[in-house]
Amino acid sequence: MNFTPVESNVTGAVPSEVTLFKGIGRVMIIVCLGITINYINATMVHTFNKHHIFKVNPRFILFIHLVFNDMIQLTTSISISVLYYVFDTIHVYFCCLIILPAILTTQNTPLNLAFMAAECYIAVCIPLRYNNICTVNRTYIVIGIIWALSSLSVLPDVFILLATEPLEFFHTRVYCLRDTVFRSAYSVKKRDASHILFLVVVWLTLFYTYFRILFVAKAAHAGAKKARNTILLHGFQVLMCMTVYVQPLLIQVLTYVFPGQFRTIYFALYVINQILPRFVSSIVYGLRDKTFRKYFKKYLCTVNCNPRQNPEPGDIK
Repeated sequence: MNFTPVESNVTGAVPSEVTLFKGIGRVMIIVCLGITINYINATMVHTFNKHHIFKVNPRFILFIHLVFNDMIQLTTSISISVLYYVFDTIHVYFCCLIILPAILTTQNTPLNLAFMAAECYIAVCIPLRYNNICTVNRTYIVIGIIWALSSLSVLPDVFILLATEPLEFFHTRVYCLRDTVFRSAYSVKKRDASHILFLVVVWLTLFYTYFRILFVAKAAHAGAKKARNTILLHGFQVLMCMTVYVQPLLIQVLTYVFPGQFRTIYFALYVINQILPRFVSSIVYGLRDKTFRKYFKKYLCTVNCNPRQNPEPGDIK
């Protein structure tokens, strides 16, 4: 009986220590993956800025916008995850400042991929009109449309939050998640409706462009086959990204099946729908595209960060 309190303290301390080590391990995994992917992405942005041939190509403009968008998304979402594991809860006003850019950039990704698939379709299926349709100015207009659509999906949540919640709510501490901040029933219904709309539009675009390119690829056109494979990779990216659209439902189902494992479920879904799609981007263009790969390899390693280069004809402005 004299050892009962000691044994009780030991058994009570073990779960907390295990939880602490798990939290530290997850934070380290997330941070290391984020730093690695952001380093690759920053190298891609540097490669794009160094060579004029990419700045006049709509395909690479859309791609580098996706990369830059991914860098913002990873930085903000990793910050939220680290705060979640370190502090557990934070003030609502501070959470709003971090979570808004994370939501915007997450919404941007599938829209950007849909427009990139459309660009592939135009290049392969109607190549004679490509230069007239896909211009640099129109590409930047498309990027503006992407941000406008994402903003229209997110900003109503802010107005609903300001209209329905008392001022004291912004000084309370909550888990920094979308549903805990934008908790109004109107926000939940609007979120679900916008997610369904985005899901349908993006997938219809991918299916249409893929099957149209598939028919062209049957003629053994090498460029068409490569475009078909590129859209398949886009589809894989979108599939992982769009897990975020059904994430609330998935969390409810998984927490019901695995009670008490919310942190593990949250971590697994975060890696699947936030980190892995950003890693695929480097494969799609950083490694598969010969033109970009030729320049990208020169800057990827810090040892070769400043190689002596002869100017390429296409780099002369």
